[in-house]
Amino acid sequence: MTETSPVRFGIMTAPQQVTYGDVLRVWQEADALPELEHAWLFDHLMPIGGDPDGPIFEGWTLLSALAGQTRRLRIGLLVTSNRFRPPALLAKIATTVDVVSGGRLDFGIGAGSRPSHPLARREYEAHGLPYDDFTDSVASLAEALVVIKKSWTETQPFDFTGDHVTVTGAFGNPKPLQRPHPPIVIGGRSAMLLRVVAEHADVWNIPGGDVDDAVERSARLDRYCQEIGRDPATIARSMHVPVSYDEPNVTRAAIGRAVDAGFGHLILGLSDPYPAGVAQWVVDELVRPSV
Repeated sequence: MTETSPVRFGIMTAPQQVTYGDVLRVWQEADALPELEHAWLFDHLMPIGGDPDGPIFEGWTLLSALAGQTRRLRIGLLVTSNRFRPPALLAKIATTVDVVSGGRLDFGIGAGSRPSHPLARREYEAHGLPYDDFTDSVASLAEALVVIKKSWTETQPFDFTGDHVTVTGAFGNPKPLQRPHPPIVIGGRSAMLLRVVAEHADVWNIPGGDVDDAVERSARLDRYCQEIGRDPATIARSMHVPVSYDEPNVTRAAIGRAVDAGFGHLILGLSDPYPAGVAQWVVDELVRPSV
């Protein structure tokens, strides 16, 4: 790591198969460690790992609680499903978290799970939520982001009519503490979604694993930015890296590959159950050896 290209490390605790106390313990420990800059939950309504009928917490509600119990970490969801909540309502929820946290929200959002993930797909039917095909979901995300940003910035009520989103007299008050609005983190890898990233994102996140594919997708994002006259360097490149407690050398190698590929915003995924002192272990075993 160089001074001109710092790597920003964070952790992710999926709020499934755990208790509130489990997550709070890890986040408060991480909050005291300056080497860890950010912390994340995910946005699912039913477990996608472990016991399919096991416990899972709603992401934004839990994030607001954790916002009030931490002081330094930047916080967010990796990533919100745009299918779960209407965009003007989501903007209001996010504003609340930004205010509660004192301006520490990174607003993570994506199109929603693909049909190929059956454990994720079932949560829509179980909660009475519609499930559009992927093309429609990406187009809906693009429109949602327009409404969300307007809710955060417009000083008068506004209307918006799109193919997927329509609001009349929408207005956000109060506004987020961060101006003009919280950083927008978009997760995903499809070509259609990368065009939305180029238009709206401050940070682009992709799952780790296939670094060659991530590099190709990053180069494609560069091209899409250039097509609309945006500097690609204004979008930070983020990667989720699963953590192995038993083989930290494997995780360190994955971190090294991600950094070498140009991904300087790293989210280290912690599996449950969380060992005692896991945040300090992450710093000692993964972060410090990698910088």
